[in-house]
Formats: sequence, structure tokens, C-alpha cells
Amino acid sequence: MVRIAIVGGGIGGLTAALALGKYGFEPEVFEQAPALLDVGAAIAIWPNAMRVLDGLNLADPILEHAGVMDEIRWLDQHGRLINRVSIKDHRYPAVALHRADLQHILLTTLPQSSIHLDKTLIKHEQRGEKMIATFDDGNSIESDFLIGADGIHSRIRSQLLNDNDPVFRGYTVWRGISPTIPSSIPPAAAIELHGRGQRFGLGPVGKGRLGWWATANTANTDDLLHLFNGWYRPVLQLIESTTPSSILKTGAFDRPATRIWGRGRMTLLGDAIHPTTPNLGQGGCLAMEDAMMLARCFEKYGATEEALRKYERARHKRTSAVSIYSRYYGAVGQWENVWARSLRRTALALVPEALAHRLMQIVFNDIDWDATN
Repeated sequence: MVRIAIVGGGIGGLTAALALGKYGFEPEVFEQAPALLDVGAAIAIWPNAMRVLDGLNLADPILEHAGVMDEIRWLDQHGRLINRVSIKDHRYPAVALHRADLQHILLTTLPQSSIHLDKTLIKHEQRGEKMIATFDDGNSIESDFLIGADGIHSRIRSQLLNDNDPVFRGYTVWRGISPTIPSSIPPAAAIELHGRGQRFGLGPVGKGRLGWWATANTANTDDLLHLFNGWYRPVLQLIESTTPSSILKTGAFDRPATRIWGRGRMTLLGDAIHPTTPNLGQGGCLAMEDAMMLARCFEKYGATEEALRKYERARHKRTSAVSIYSRYYGAVGQWENVWARSLRRTALALVPEALAHRLMQIVFNDIDWDATN
């Protein structure tokens, strides 16, 4: 039996384990956390990722826990509509849910014997046709292939590329989940509000909750009520109703694209190789795409190094493009200059729905699964 070790028990690593299992392999996941707790904020699963989950027979469990988004609306900071576009006509719905709910669904679908916790990787090396992974508890494991799904600060990537730290893009991101939904918020809508160097987004995450995120060109405050004072009233209601200790705060980071994703019998996926700013909600979605493409390459080309290189070539162009789109969208969204903001509003208002659909198709549903050819 081919042994495939996956380092990292996040969304990408767990999806990779499920996808590889679908094609007859028996992967094992090694996660550094001592327990996979119910932590995290909301995660958007756009049609491209729902397509992956549907292929793993997980679409129905996801829909049971998620909120469906039938349209996207852009508003100004006072709640005035700039533009809107329906996304209801996709074959696969756009949804959002608590990241812990998604993680629970993935975990309970996998054999529990395949999950190994409290395993912090120290180093890896290839010996002949075997990969050796050594952990900080002094133990090592031997596998036929090693998959690095260990996030934006990946140790496997660091050992492979020895490159620079992730790049900070100049703004801070807060994420939270409110247990209540303000009455003025339309159902089944993803909403993004634009202000001066600040944005606020929200959408349903199922079970009567609303997920939200906020950005600002500052990291010097956690007083979001003060920071968004004077904004559309539901923005403040959502902040007020969210337990402060549950709000996650991070910087907006990504990395320049690289064509080197692996070497020998090792490769990377998700944030470990193409971390993406959160502006398009595609970080987790791209990781799920990676997972399915990797499994398809193993199924098509066999358990070989060629399969890894085919996977890497198939994924490089799309992940690089989406990362760039997200970076630029975020930069425009953080504009402070009054003239630049006026230009942004005018451009958003004038985009016809047909063009918006075409642009979203590129990001949200443009997977060429036959790229393994």
C-alpha cells in the first residue's frame, strides 16, 4: 500500500486526505495542534469549492450547516447601494459557514486512525524512494510521499525554498461571527461596504448566525466600534453582538508566486505554497481545488513523482492569477484618497451584471479538471 503523509490538519490537508481516499489511497494526517478545537471565524465556500465537496459527497452535509448566498451587494459606508449581482444561477451554490463546522464535517468523514495530533514537523528528507518526516517529539515517520499543507508559515516550504517571510499588504483584518442577524440585513446576501481605507463584509453562515469581517489601514486599535463609528447601523450591531474574545485579528499577507512547489516525492498545497489575501474568499477554496487535483493526478499517473509535477504545473497558473486578483482588489478596496474612492464607486456602479458574472466566473467557477493532460 502506498503511504502518503500529509503535514497539516487544516481545510486543505483534510480535504486532500478525503480526495486521496476517494481514489483508493490511505493517507495519514499529521497536525501540530494537540487538539482540533472549534476555533476560527466564517469561511466562504464559493461554487468552485462546492464542486470539490460535491465530488466528495459532502455537499449535503455542508448545506445543512451553512448559509446560502444568492447575491452579492456593494454598499457605501452609510448603507447606500452601489451595485448588486445575482449569483443564484450557478450550478453549485455559494455558501458560508463556521470554519469549525466545516472542519468537523471533514474530520468525521475521515477514519479517526488516520489523524495524528501534537505532531510538529522539524525537518523532512528523501532517502531513496522514501520520505522521512521528523517531529519535535523525537519520532520520525517514513512514507512514500509527503504533502505539505502546513499553512502560510510552512516549515516544509521553508526547507524547500528558504525564501522570505510572507508579504504584508498594508492593512489589518478582523473576523467574527454574530449570534444574531440585524432585521435590516437581507437574507441570502453577501454584502461588502466601502469607506475611507476601511471595508466591512458580512454574510449568513447558517444556524441563525452572521459572519462578518472588517479591514482598516491600521493595526493600532481593537476598538472596532470607534473605528467604524458613523457607519451603517447593522455594522455596529454586529460588532456589539460578537464576543470580543472570539474576534480574530490578522494582517493581510500573501506571497509572490513561485513555480517551485516541490521536489522529488514531496509537494505543497494551499497556503503553504500560494497564500492569498482574504479579499475574494478564495484561500480555503483554492486549497480544496489543490487537494482534488492532486488526488486526480495520483489516480491518473499512478503513485509517481511525475504525478506530483503534473499537479504542480496544472495548478500554478490559476492559483497565481487568483492571488493577484485578490491582492489588487484589496488594494483598491483600501484606498483613502477622496478622488480614488470616487473612481472606485463609479467603476463599481457602472459594472453591468453580465460583465460581473463573467468576471466572477473566472475566479469562482473556472476549474479545468482536465489540466492533468
